[in-house]
Amino acid sequence: MSLISQNAISRNRVKARREQADEPRFLEENKNNEDLRESELDIPTKKKRKKEKEGKLGVEQEQQMMKLENFLFGSLYSPIEFGKEKAQDEAEKGSALFYVDRSANDLSFDEEDAETDEESSDEGATEQRKAVWVDDEEEKTNVHIAKTNRLRKLMKEEDESLISGSEYVSRLRAQHVKLNPGTDWALPDSRVRDDSGYDDELSDEEDGAVAARGFEELEAFDDILRTNEDLVVKSNAKLLPGILEYSRLVDANAEDPSNCPINSVQFHRNAQLLLTAGLDRRLRFFQIDGKRNNEIQSIFLDDCPIRKASFVPDGSQVIVVGRRNFFYSFDLVQAKVDRIGPLVGREEKSLEVFEVSPDSSTIAFVGNEGYILLVSSKTKELIGTLKMNGTTRSLAFANNGLQLLSTGGDAGSDSGIVNIYNREEFLGGKRKPIKTIENLTTKVDFLRFNNDAQILAMCSNMKKNSMKLIHIPSCTVFSNWPGPNRLLHYPRCLDFSPGGGFMAVGNAAGKVLLYKLHHYHHA
Repeated sequence: MSLISQNAISRNRVKARREQADEPRFLEENKNNEDLRESELDIPTKKKRKKEKEGKLGVEQEQQMMKLENFLFGSLYSPIEFGKEKAQDEAEKGSALFYVDRSANDLSFDEEDAETDEESSDEGATEQRKAVWVDDEEEKTNVHIAKTNRLRKLMKEEDESLISGSEYVSRLRAQHVKLNPGTDWALPDSRVRDDSGYDDELSDEEDGAVAARGFEELEAFDDILRTNEDLVVKSNAKLLPGILEYSRLVDANAEDPSNCPINSVQFHRNAQLLLTAGLDRRLRFFQIDGKRNNEIQSIFLDDCPIRKASFVPDGSQVIVVGRRNFFYSFDLVQAKVDRIGPLVGREEKSLEVFEVSPDSSTIAFVGNEGYILLVSSKTKELIGTLKMNGTTRSLAFANNGLQLLSTGGDAGSDSGIVNIYNREEFLGGKRKPIKTIENLTTKVDFLRFNNDAQILAMCSNMKKNSMKLIHIPSCTVFSNWPGPNRLLHYPRCLDFSPGGGFMAVGNAAGKVLLYKLHHYHHA
């Protein structure tokens, strides 16, 4: 009996089975390798497709941006010919990001509406649509502008009281323009116009397009929209009494206020430069624009608390004095400070009161025992002396520097009274005042006329807010000055700009208050 089983498998069959078992494993490896190779081949293809897709999106976005720019700013890239705007709008209407309604400026009509439009245009061809802001009752109304304080600023003459409604509206418009001046770029004459837009306006007028104005004098009222020449009050117009139109601006020395009382403020002849000086021994210069008022320079004089500083009328130098027997001269061109004095042959201990002649040639100082010292502004040497009876308190040049007026200790009043005289009558011997102003109750320390002598400012540093503005033609006080807030503190000095538009007030708190006077249009 054989020990070998009848079901035993031969070697060849075992080898075949092993090969069959190994074959799927080999095929799987080959398949994986082929998949890897295909994925490696697909990577550049995907990148290429991605770039093509991004390129298409970029082109579409660029086209959309171009369409958007065309809608907002006109046809920038493909200018549209006249008469084809509507066709292109209809062609692009489906894909536009924004829809612009051009019906207001579209001159074409649908065929169905053409007949009705022709009939209506024939009936209303001679009629003009009235503007909604026009009131027919204005011509029938009369306004009494003298009774109401807030309407007195509309008066052109002192005795004017009753005006028509249309004139009232016109003056209100003029007042608005004066208080809110337009910018230069908004004026038609000062900007560069588009030729095409201007031609379109002309073509509209030629085609008979009628603007809805509703005014009787069409041309006159149309000019209001083009110019402000007839609406603005001229600078040489008379200043009316009663109410003074003004506004508070940024302090002139806001960038560098003083910690001591201000004794001098003065505008340069160019109306842009303002000097301030005080007991802190500093002479400061500011560029005045009413908004920032930048500080330009500051000069420290260690041995001279400044009592007064003044520009020479030609603007070349500044004379600075204190309670000393010498004075300083600051050359604006060379930026150089010179100390002058004591004057030869004089024993004055103080030269704190002085005036400069209008031709800038002579400086007059108040000396001892009624003497007036005349010094050359060029050589800074004593060229002569004058003597008056009693003591000398103040000086003033007149008649373009040909006359020098002085007052002594026996003149004036310590009770705040200011007398106004006629110059010719006063110099002729008639000393009766035209008007006596009694609105201040303490000694008057400072007086100043503005550029056209329509305003006289007077102040006293002995009492808070003690400052008044006088309307010289009527010799009356402006009732609204100082304002209800009364922020003047103790006023010590003031000055008007050469054109009258600015007024600067220095006070004991070290501030220089700046105001704009609306009647005057130039600084």
